[in-house]
Amino acid sequence: MRYISTRGGIAPIRFKDAVMMGLADDGGLLLPEMIPSFTSAELESWRGLTYPQLAFEIISRYVDDIPADDLRGIIDRSYATFSHPEVTPVVRQDGVFILELFHGTTLAFKDVALQFLGNLFEYILAERRERLTIVGATSGDTGSAAIHGVRGKKGITIFIMHPQGKTSAVQALQMTSVLDDNVHNIAVQGTFDDCQDIVKTLMNDLEFKQRHKLGAVNSINWARVLAQVVYYIYAWLKVAQAGQKVLFSVPTGNFGDIFAGYVAWQMGLPVQQLLLATNENNILTRFINQGDYSVGQVVQTVSPSMDIQVASNFERYLFYLFNRDAARVRTAFAQLKNEGRIVFSPDELAQVRHDFCSASINREQTLATIGSFLKETGYLLDPHTAVGVKAARDLAAGDMLPVCLATAHPAKFGEAVQEATGQPVPLPPAIQRLLGLPTRCALLPADQQQVRTFIEQHVE
Repeated sequence: MRYISTRGGIAPIRFKDAVMMGLADDGGLLLPEMIPSFTSAELESWRGLTYPQLAFEIISRYVDDIPADDLRGIIDRSYATFSHPEVTPVVRQDGVFILELFHGTTLAFKDVALQFLGNLFEYILAERRERLTIVGATSGDTGSAAIHGVRGKKGITIFIMHPQGKTSAVQALQMTSVLDDNVHNIAVQGTFDDCQDIVKTLMNDLEFKQRHKLGAVNSINWARVLAQVVYYIYAWLKVAQAGQKVLFSVPTGNFGDIFAGYVAWQMGLPVQQLLLATNENNILTRFINQGDYSVGQVVQTVSPSMDIQVASNFERYLFYLFNRDAARVRTAFAQLKNEGRIVFSPDELAQVRHDFCSASINREQTLATIGSFLKETGYLLDPHTAVGVKAARDLAAGDMLPVCLATAHPAKFGEAVQEATGQPVPLPPAIQRLLGLPTRCALLPADQQQVRTFIEQHVE
């Protein structure tokens, strides 16, 4: 299996090299040359597998440069850290299935991919006797999951940027309370998009990237998307009968999670449609429903992990939408940079609406959904999951089988949940242990040169 760039500017590379490259050297995103498929008979044969066993069946189709036993070991270590034996269990509440993705170390769906990626990095670095400097941006959950995925690991130094004051208190504490020597937190005086732009700028400086061995943990890293493909298939096996199609409702910020669902669909999973659920930062909803892909201002909301305008992984979808035409991708993103928008043809928009439906859920609707869902079912939603549940209730037709992705534990967003329910959120042990811990974090302006200097001063 070889990997290529959405912008067509690199020679095909193998999986381990794709993991280490992160962002493609031409500024694009890496994708497999082909998406492997499975048959309906193969899908049915997986019904009795454990989560790690299923993960091996899926991931191994994309990896041909790691021995099978080593890959199994990496996968088994990654999911042994989860608190639930099923890793990503599915529960049924009020006519919808909820795929719980918050049983990892930091109580967010990012753990599913970042425990795997951290172990991958460690394996590859030990094999190659190399070092790695990870530079990442987070709107809240990626940073803490990445830090916990690589803290203390040999050969890795990690720098994570988050927008100052724009994550939840728990998200910030999960990052800044990690004092391992190889972990560096940076609070940026700006938005997540500012943080993401700095990461891309540094990654596109090939001399700096190569000198410091930069790698990516954001969902620009293909291995993260690949790990997330697994739980779509796992959920389908839990809720659907042979051949039955499912509607997946996905709270969406950077488009990586929902793109993993798209990949599972292209592999052969019976999917009716992907429901892209946004908050007030609704550029993707405007695009799907109105054909308007134009960048606006980031709005701070009660679902901060989705407070994003420019979704990095959208480029991967556009590569397929444009029939794998890398030149068309380059033109589209040049237009976005110069004009703040991308224009699509009627045929392209028709394909988008075949693949996705979408709804934008505002603050009042989100809080009302948390409150009403608790009263009706006794089940507590976090604000991001509530966005997906509300969208599913609004858009799922009577014959649809909706699966809503629960992307975080409600205790991570206790203030919003308490506002919605009038009740404090019980803190799980993983959060209770953080209270009162010392923290360490650098405060920097949204300036790539100052971030660059900080990295150079602190890289091991």
